[in-house]
Amino acid sequence: MDQSQAPLLDALEQYHKLDRYGFSPPGHRQGRGADERVRRVLGTDPFRADVLASGGLDDRKSRNGYLSQAEHLMADAVRAERAFFSTCGSSLSVKAAMMAVAGNDPGGLLVSRDSHKSIVAGLIFSGVTPRWITPRWDEDMHFSHPPSPEQVRAMWEKHPDAAGALIVSPSPYGTCADIAAIAQVCHQRGKPLIVDEAWGAHLPFHDDLPTWAMDAGADICVVSIHKMGAGFEQGSVYHLQGDLVDGTHLSQCADLLTTTSPNVMLYAAIDGWRRQMVEHGGELLGSALALAGRTRERIARIDGLTVLEDRLLGEQASHDLDRMQILIDVSDLGVSGFQCTDWMREHCHLDVGMHDHRRIAATLSMADDDTTTGRLVTALDDLAQAAASFDPPPPISLPSPEELQLESVMSPRDAFFGSAEMVDADKAAGRIAAEPLTPYPPGLPAVVPGERLDQPVIDYLRSGVDAGMDIPDAADQTLRRIRVVAV
Repeated sequence: MDQSQAPLLDALEQYHKLDRYGFSPPGHRQGRGADERVRRVLGTDPFRADVLASGGLDDRKSRNGYLSQAEHLMADAVRAERAFFSTCGSSLSVKAAMMAVAGNDPGGLLVSRDSHKSIVAGLIFSGVTPRWITPRWDEDMHFSHPPSPEQVRAMWEKHPDAAGALIVSPSPYGTCADIAAIAQVCHQRGKPLIVDEAWGAHLPFHDDLPTWAMDAGADICVVSIHKMGAGFEQGSVYHLQGDLVDGTHLSQCADLLTTTSPNVMLYAAIDGWRRQMVEHGGELLGSALALAGRTRERIARIDGLTVLEDRLLGEQASHDLDRMQILIDVSDLGVSGFQCTDWMREHCHLDVGMHDHRRIAATLSMADDDTTTGRLVTALDDLAQAAASFDPPPPISLPSPEELQLESVMSPRDAFFGSAEMVDADKAAGRIAAEPLTPYPPGLPAVVPGERLDQPVIDYLRSGVDAGMDIPDAADQTLRRIRVVAV
């Protein structure tokens, strides 16, 4: 295919050349109706690009096929058989994949327990029964690794009637599973593998990055273009190959969940990014990987900071690592990742992504250069010198891996939508959770609706909140009270 094309971008350019005007949404009419104070901040270009996808950019029946052409080009670019664009983020895409594979299937779905909260939301919406795959744990670091092929095989032996398997790789920390071996385990049983690869949109475009899920044999792969690509927030693509999942049904599942008013700007940015990566991705990502290597070395020279790499890899750890994710242990400074994140934002005007009780993560992209990473290194150096003035971080009660594995006694859907009540947290142990409780970031639920709460997990979350942890999906974000299934 001619990868120099960008049909959605070209159609938007043509829309303006023809001076089209719609007596239809959006009501701002390409910015004519937007408040001057809004346009002063946002400019007029976002409004000019905000047109209807059908009955605007394309005709009322989308007969020009701009979107379908762009999706075909994306599939060709990343070596998939089909690709589907979404303007509702990978949170929607992964739900559609779960419904297409396991919707209404009594066998349920093998799901890695270190999954993102969007996957738990998919379980609640769909009613799919999770068959949890326990991740590997580094107990000293209080850190999970993606499941191994052996763990997935053991779960298939325990739940042979499951409809498929779902794993997350890369994790928010950049750690990766052995997708090829896991896909082989699934395919030996004639079952599909879904990979939530939200952090891996860039992986198809450089050989020195971890293996791309489609190349590794996954059946469905979900990526977020905005995380490691150059798309807008909420831009996502889900990819399909093989004959284990019905592509038409997958598209219909997404249609049930998605907006009927997709944002053309998101579509066009995905389309343009694909062309950019085909034409220049090798060079851009090669430079980014070299920059990441230099930046890792500079940060590692700062006293009190440890750049994690070897600890993340190995026989009992992760299979591979995206080194553009720089995970930094700050515990030798005697401070928490929460404190470091807040200090860097306030004093250096820099934001980092993932952070927890002892780590922060700086995510590099192809857009970074020596100037931006120099600013990061300077800020981290200043942080290391300032840390002695921080108050000691409140202690967090860290449960063992065994204590973190809560017993599932109800389906997430039944627990979430059933009769519930709020109880004091000190009386919640032994009760069944009716809400997810998710430290964010990284967005991996510590508690899933339908699980029986235990005291170590309650203590972990409550002490975490006191230390700076954010649990945005809790009904009571102070966690003094917890929503549980009514008795």
